[in-house]
Amino acid sequence: MAKYLIARQLSGKKLVTNEGDDFGRLVDIEVNEVTGKIESMIVEPNLDCELASKMKKADGMIHVQYESVLAVGDFIIVEKRNMVN
Repeated sequence: MAKYLIARQLSGKKLVTNEGDDFGRLVDIEVNEVTGKIESMIVEPNLDCELASKMKKADGMIHVQYESVLAVGDFIIVEKRNMVN
């Protein structure tokens, strides 16, 4: 059974790669209006993270596909290799 979270509970969580890099902080999510599924996350990057500083930014933010998410708890853990543009 899938665990449902209120979007408000996700806001502000840190994104950490599966290799332990502090990637950034979740600012917002993009949801498919038809299916209701999260499609991507809008992240404020940690510019000290090499991967985050190299990724394309729209208005200073990075869009990360939700399929990169491995786990959600105190942090959002994302698969690093799925995030490379």
